[in-house]
Amino acid sequence: MTTASPARGTALPWSGLLALSTAAFTAVLTELLPAGLLPRMAPALGVSEARVGFLVTGYAVASFLAAIPVTAALRGLPRRPVLIGTLLGFACADAVVALSSSYAVTFGARLLAGVMGGTMWAMLAGYAARMVPAERRGRAIAVVLAGITLALSLGIPAGSALADAIGWRPAFGTLAGLALLVVVWIRRRVPAFPGELPGARVPLRRVAVLPGIPAVLSVTLFLLLGHQVMYTYVAPFTAHTGYGRTDVVLLVFGAATVVGIWATGALVDRWARSTLLGALTLIVTVMCVLALYAHSPAVLLTSVAVWGVAFGGAPTLIQTALVNASGPQHADVATSLQTTVYNAGIAGGSFTGGLALSGWGAGALPWTALPLVATALAVVVLGRHTFPTAPDAGPPTTPRSNTPLQDRPAIPPPPAPTPSASA
Repeated sequence: MTTASPARGTALPWSGLLALSTAAFTAVLTELLPAGLLPRMAPALGVSEARVGFLVTGYAVASFLAAIPVTAALRGLPRRPVLIGTLLGFACADAVVALSSSYAVTFGARLLAGVMGGTMWAMLAGYAARMVPAERRGRAIAVVLAGITLALSLGIPAGSALADAIGWRPAFGTLAGLALLVVVWIRRRVPAFPGELPGARVPLRRVAVLPGIPAVLSVTLFLLLGHQVMYTYVAPFTAHTGYGRTDVVLLVFGAATVVGIWATGALVDRWARSTLLGALTLIVTVMCVLALYAHSPAVLLTSVAVWGVAFGGAPTLIQTALVNASGPQHADVATSLQTTVYNAGIAGGSFTGGLALSGWGAGALPWTALPLVATALAVVVLGRHTFPTAPDAGPPTTPRSNTPLQDRPAIPPPPAPTPSASA
C-alpha cells in the first residue's frame, strides 16, 4: 500500500515512520543481542565467551566495510524492495543463528547480518526525509532514529530477559519473526520510491565533497570519539568515583536518551542549529563536571542524565543536517559515508579511551573526551551555512502512487544545487 505525495501542513505518516523505526529497532537488537548472551551461547557453540563476543565484532566490521560499496551498487534500484531485502536478510541471519550448532556457520550468518545493517543504516534517514515535506524532515528522522534509542534502553534488556525465560535460540527465532512482520508492515504502509536514474547519479566522491558534507562528517567523528571514550569505560569510571553502581548509571543514561530524542523531535525542525549547539555544549560541560566533581553520587547521576539527554538527540540533529546538505535524492550515499565514519568513531573512541585508562587511570577519561567533543562543537559554531537554523524547504521527492498518470499533478524537476559556503 502506497501513499500520495506528502502535502505541506499535513500530519506525519505515522504508520510508515513507525515501521521504519521498528526496522531500526530490529537491526540494533540483531547487532547487540549476543553481547548479553555470552555465557549461554558459548557452551552450545563449543567456543569460549570471547569468541562469542567476536559475533558482535564480525557484525560491526561487515557493516563498516559494506555500507559504502553496497549502497553505491544498489542506489539505482527501487528503494522499498532494497529495504525489504535487508529485513529478509536479517530474518535469515537470525534464523540461522537460532538453529546453528556450528560456530563457523553462526559467524557467517552474523557477517550477512552486518552487510544488511550497513545497507539499512544508509537508507533509513533518507527514506524518512522523502516521506514528508522539508519543514517536517527533522521530526520524521527523529521518529525513525527513536528505534535505536528504544532498542538500546529497552530492547536489549528485554531480549536478555526473554532469553532467560525461553532460551537464547528461541530469542533469536523471535527476532527473525519480528523482521518478517516488519517486512509486511513496510510493504503495506511505507511508500515506494524509485532509485536514482543513471543520468542523475552523482559519483560518490562528489557527494562526499558537497558543501556541508565534510563538516557534518567531522562533527559525527569527533562527537563519537569523545562519547565512546567515556561510554565504553563507564564501569571503571563509576568505580573510580566510589559509587560503583554501573547498572544504575547505565539505566539513568538510557532513560535520559529517550527524553533527549523526544525533546529533539519537538525542536529539530524549527531550531536545529540552536538545539545542536545546546546539546554539544551540554556534553562539553558534563565532561568538565565529571572530571572535577564526579565523586559526589548526586553530581555523577545528574551529569549522566544531562549527558544522556544531550547525546540522545545529537544523532537526529546531525543526521538531519546531513540530509539537508546532501538533499534527499543523495541521502543514501551521504548516509553510507556517515555510517562508516560513525563506526570509525566508535572504534577510535574505544581505543583512545583504553589508552587513557591504561596510561593515566579512569580519572583521565573525561579530560580525554573533552577536547574531542569540543572540536565537534567548534565545527558547528564555525559552520553557520553547514548547520543552518532550518532546512531548505524544497519540494519533497514524490513516491509512486496508484493514481493514474494522467491524473497526477506535474512534478517539477529537482532544483539545481546552489553554491553554499561550507564550514
